[in-house]
Amino acid sequence: MKLGNTEIKGKAVLAPMAGVTDRAFRELCMGYGAAYCVSEMVSAKGLIMSDRKTAELLAISDNERPMAIQLFGYEPEVLAQAARIAAQQNPAAIDINMGCPAPKIAGNHSGSALMKDPALCGRIVETVAKAVDIPVTVKIRKGWDSSSVNAVEVARACESAGAQMIAVHGRTREQMYAPPADWDIIAAVKNAVSVPVIGNGDIYSAKDAMMMLEKTGCDLVMVGRGSLGNPWIFREINSQYDLERPVSPPGIYERMTVMNRHIEKLCLYKGENVGMREARKHTAWYMRGIKGAAKLRVMCGELRTLSDMKELTKQALISALDLNE
Repeated sequence: MKLGNTEIKGKAVLAPMAGVTDRAFRELCMGYGAAYCVSEMVSAKGLIMSDRKTAELLAISDNERPMAIQLFGYEPEVLAQAARIAAQQNPAAIDINMGCPAPKIAGNHSGSALMKDPALCGRIVETVAKAVDIPVTVKIRKGWDSSSVNAVEVARACESAGAQMIAVHGRTREQMYAPPADWDIIAAVKNAVSVPVIGNGDIYSAKDAMMMLEKTGCDLVMVGRGSLGNPWIFREINSQYDLERPVSPPGIYERMTVMNRHIEKLCLYKGENVGMREARKHTAWYMRGIKGAAKLRVMCGELRTLSDMKELTKQALISALDLNE
């Protein structure tokens, strides 16, 4: 499918996840077949105030294109000004976050709090779309709570204002990430608008992805928590469209090799001190399903250096293969 001048080849998109989907992880997932990715959310206000850490979130490498930059905020003109700055990185799109449930975001009138005011959602999209020459997209939720399920209304307002693609997370803000995700609301949005729709929520396998595509009619699926410690999920989803090239789940050697490559990239981009602190959560996700995972996760939480990674890898292989030292 096309988004502006960008061709999106594939059906699975990497979801934006704050503190997780940084450059190292985006490059890894795109290398395993993600069709498109979205940056960690960037504060519009922080960006126009020239905050260094905020600006660092904008960097896009060739290995992670096509990629959108996601902004959060609630003031249309502030978001438009930030979009102009972000557009200098030549992203595929500017994505407006209307779905983050975190109290520090929603409590400041941004993220999922925007779902309370469909008219404001429309004004934001219209103002940002006039400010940049690239597509503007949005990510929304089912609604604020069970008594205000208004994803269709918000989606229509955004489409009318110029949004060229809409991602729908099938949960209300009240639910946060509690199961289950409502795929019917994704189908309802797809039926209500003419722009492409991305379905988001409860995609943990290729089977889940195919079921969502079939049940909702959405154009793409967005994989979030299902990709944690599991960048291969994109390869597995893509294999459903290439039946002559079936893929098998990664073995322990591939898992450990990719984990090490991931953490080495983290340290390359952020320095070993910061990279290894962030590696603790990632390595714990890679340990899921390995024999003795509980003990290995303790080691993950104590990582400080790349040398520690070598010992963790050794112990994981010993445990998984039931070897004696």
